[in-house]
Amino acid sequence: MALFEYKAVSPNGETLQGTMEAVSVEMVISRLQEAGNIPLQARPSGEGLFSLSRLRLGRQGLNGREVLEFSQQIATLLGAGLPLDRSLQVLTELAANERVKRSVGDIRDRVREGGSLSEALEAQHGAFSRLYVNMVRAGELGGSLDVTLSRLADYLERSKELKDAIGSALVYPILLIILAGGSLVLLLVYVIPQFTPIFEELGGDMPLITRIVLFFGGLLQNWWWALAALAVLAVVLFQRMLADPEKKLRWDTRLLNLRWVGDLIAKLETARLSRTLGTLLVNGVPLLAAMGIGARVVGNSLLRQEVENAARQVKTGGGLARNLAKEGHFPRLALQMISVGEETGQLDAMLIKVADTYDREVRNTVDRLLSVFTPVVTLLMAVMIGTIVMSVLLAIISVNDLVG
Repeated sequence: MALFEYKAVSPNGETLQGTMEAVSVEMVISRLQEAGNIPLQARPSGEGLFSLSRLRLGRQGLNGREVLEFSQQIATLLGAGLPLDRSLQVLTELAANERVKRSVGDIRDRVREGGSLSEALEAQHGAFSRLYVNMVRAGELGGSLDVTLSRLADYLERSKELKDAIGSALVYPILLIILAGGSLVLLLVYVIPQFTPIFEELGGDMPLITRIVLFFGGLLQNWWWALAALAVLAVVLFQRMLADPEKKLRWDTRLLNLRWVGDLIAKLETARLSRTLGTLLVNGVPLLAAMGIGARVVGNSLLRQEVENAARQVKTGGGLARNLAKEGHFPRLALQMISVGEETGQLDAMLIKVADTYDREVRNTVDRLLSVFTPVVTLLMAVMIGTIVMSVLLAIISVNDLVG
């Protein structure tokens, strides 16, 4: 048996804190539920918090992870029958720090003053997206705020899982590039230059490959600050280019037309758009309003433009799938599934299925690309390092010939 700390809410809305001896966190949660309480936090005593409801606040408001946890918390409390005001008070009391308390407390105060939850969330410095606020507003109008917040939490969690999956898949290639690049810099800057004084003293000429490698080594050693400045300048200019709508549209169009990269972007944007539209429609948001919100979550300018054009066509009576298919950039399978959803009157459910399908497709595509990318990078780095090693060996042989 181990000692666990817990926080929970009693049936009458009181916050409970204490310790309990149990075999596992799951047993603590089970005992709290059996006693009629709503478990919010459970952790081994003296260890880091294990919680579905821990909040951390950024400097300007809740970040993405905290919005997810906020949604899970308040949906749990509302689903258990606590009033909105009391639920927000509980979350304020459980705040991990003062910034969390201020943010959640501000939401609570606005609700107490007579405002709606959607209005209170809208005032949180952009922490809650337009999608989030509109869904909450639809949930308030439909009298199903707890269900809406649960769906929002699921939406945010699925989106986070996709981002985390892509990020995890990229960890190894990035580490490989960093380590190999560091090895190249070490050889160029510190190892190869050791031969220069020897050749100068003996009066011989170094092999061509050694002179080339030395040139690049000297460039890194003496002009690293200029190279760094050029890199920073390139990033700044690239960001400025993307800030121009016309230039960004041309750039996004080029990316979308690339064979493998374009396919990945199309699948990723399809998953994002479908999940957004499906979640909004399930919560009673009209299709036109949902498309207006959905267009804002599409990152590629060309695809966003196509969604906006499709929304205008849908307004005149056209179907969603048919209008999205006009430019040919959205995947055909997704469009067929959406068309079936429109024909059967189950567009919202079909959009969620499309999102699930293309979440898997994105993961599979990333895995396939990395299965090709990683060996190619490894081979290129091996060739570069082999070239440097060869220049060292040739330099040693030349030194021996001069001495002999």
